[in-house]
Amino acid sequence: MVGEIKIDNVSKSFVNPDGSVVNALEGVNLDIKPGSFVSLIGPSGCGKTTLLRAIAGLNPADKGNVYLDNEVVTKPGHERGFAFQQANLYPWLSIEKNISFGLRARGIYKEKKADVKEYIEMVGLKGFEKSYPHQLSGGMNQRASLARALVGHPKVLLLDEPLGALDAFTRMNMQDEILRIWKEQNMTMIMVTHDVDEAVYLSDQVVIMTPRPAKIEKVIDIELARPRVRGSDDFFKYRTKILEILNFAGEQKEPEYYL
Repeated sequence: MVGEIKIDNVSKSFVNPDGSVVNALEGVNLDIKPGSFVSLIGPSGCGKTTLLRAIAGLNPADKGNVYLDNEVVTKPGHERGFAFQQANLYPWLSIEKNISFGLRARGIYKEKKADVKEYIEMVGLKGFEKSYPHQLSGGMNQRASLARALVGHPKVLLLDEPLGALDAFTRMNMQDEILRIWKEQNMTMIMVTHDVDEAVYLSDQVVIMTPRPAKIEKVIDIELARPRVRGSDDFFKYRTKILEILNFAGEQKEPEYYL
């Protein structure tokens, strides 16, 4: 497993129903080291999710290329797991069947059945295999979503604000859970977030993007030992630095980054 990502001069546009063109990304260049944890942050609607979906192969670039381990990404693949902001579980399927859905679709469930059990235990859902999404809390459903993304053993896990809908305490617990999985699985993780504290707490690098059409404003290396202390002076310095750059790059006011 490697998981090296290279984004080479990527641009992406969309056409609205009225015929107008939205330029989402313009000349984005970024190198992501294998096994690193990278957060994408920037003004709302700037193109963070568009970039994540380009890496996933869901919305290929109009210009430029995304590379995974030196191979051009042209379509989705099992080597890239994707966890969305909402858990997006199938309500008519049990938690076990939701998690194993991708394996069943690929016809490899029987030989990978032990992996499903392993990941259910890893995310703390043992004993809830037969439960349905409506019977569980938002945090537990998000755990199931993570297990579903992980069970295919991806090289890269892409996280699109996966904790945004959770309450503050559940969110912090899930941040620690994501870090634990990242360390155990030794994979590359790329996460879109609007939460500066979350980005500093989780990331090796924070990538700050400009307003649309998005470019890379700055890449900040977070040189803090783990586990990180949210109330430390060094943590606060990184937080302040990122907020200053965000306010320079966009027009949003500081409180909007605490949503």
